[in-house]
Amino acid sequence: MFAVYVSNAESGDISVLHLDPAQRTLKPVQTVDVGGEVMPLALSPKRDRLYAARRSEPREAPSFAIDARTGELSKLGAGPLPHSMAYISTDSTGRYLFSASYGGNLVAVNAIDDNGVVQATLQVLPTGPNAHAILPAPCNHFVLSTSLGGKVVNQFRFDSATGQLTPNAPPSMTPHEGASPRHFVFSRDSRFVYLLNELDATIDVLAYDAFAGTLSAVQNIGTLPSGFSGEPWAADLHLTPDGRFLYSSERRSNTLAGFRVDAANGTLSLVGHTPTEAQPRGFNITPDGQFLIASGQRSQRLRLYAIDSESGNLAPIGDAPAGRGANWVESIMLGA
Repeated sequence: MFAVYVSNAESGDISVLHLDPAQRTLKPVQTVDVGGEVMPLALSPKRDRLYAARRSEPREAPSFAIDARTGELSKLGAGPLPHSMAYISTDSTGRYLFSASYGGNLVAVNAIDDNGVVQATLQVLPTGPNAHAILPAPCNHFVLSTSLGGKVVNQFRFDSATGQLTPNAPPSMTPHEGASPRHFVFSRDSRFVYLLNELDATIDVLAYDAFAGTLSAVQNIGTLPSGFSGEPWAADLHLTPDGRFLYSSERRSNTLAGFRVDAANGTLSLVGHTPTEAQPRGFNITPDGQFLIASGQRSQRLRLYAIDSESGNLAPIGDAPAGRGANWVESIMLGA
C-alpha cells in the first residue's frame, strides 16, 4: 500500500490517498487543512515527515508527522519562510530545509529540529530572476538551484555542519541558449542531471561532476507532442526509481512525455506522449516504479497510470478526486 499526498493551492489543504497496488485503486482517506495557498511539498529522508510551503501570508513551512501504518498526517508545527516559495527540499541528513522563491529571486536555508519541525531561517541568498527549484546533490556537499528568468543553473557548495551555502566555481552554468530552467532531478548514479525548461518545454541532459559539483551540457531534447502549436508551459519531471525512464508534464497540451534513459551516456530517447488531466502541474512516481499519479490543476482530479516496466508506456487505470488547484504530488510506501 502507498500513501499519496497532493497539495491543493486554492482549497488550502492537502489530500491524503491510499494507492492499493493489488486492486490498482486510488482512494481518498484524509484532508488536512493548511489555511492558505499550499503548493510545494517535500518528504524527509526517512519518509516520516512531510513539509509544505504556504505561499500566502503567513508564509510558513508546516511540518507534519506521517503515521507509518495509515500514512495520515498530524501537524507538528511550522517555521517561517522569508518569501513565497515555489519549491522546497531537505538535505540528506534531514536537518535543513532548502527553498526557492520565484517572486523573491532568492534561495533560503532553514533549520529542522530533532523532531522534524522547521525552525528559523539560517540564510537567504539572492539569485537571478525567478528562482524555481533547489536540490542537494546525493553526496550532500553541493546544491543546485534554477533561475528561470536568469536562464542558468546556480551551483553552490554546502556545509552540512553549519547549513551554509556558498557559490561554487563557477557559480552558475547556462544549459542552452534561451533556456528557462524549472525543475530538475539527479540520475540514480549521480552522473547526470535532467533539467526541464518551462518556456520551450525541452529537457537538458547535463553531465554532473560529483567531485566539483558542476554541470556541463550533453543533450537537449523536446517534450512537446507532434502537432502542438501553442505556447509551451512545461511543469514537472521525474525518473523511475531504477533510472530507466524519465517523464515530464506540459500544461497547455495536457500531456505526459516519456523517455528511455541510456544507462551508458545518460541521453534520452522518446517513448511517447500520453493525454492526462487538465493543466498537469505536478505528478509523482511510486517508490516501486510501477505507478504514476498526475494531478490536474484545473480538473481537480488525479489520474493513475501503470508504468510498463519494459517499454515505459503509461496505461491509465483509474482516477480520484483532489482539491481545487491540485498541484504537488508525493508518495511513500506504507509499512516499509
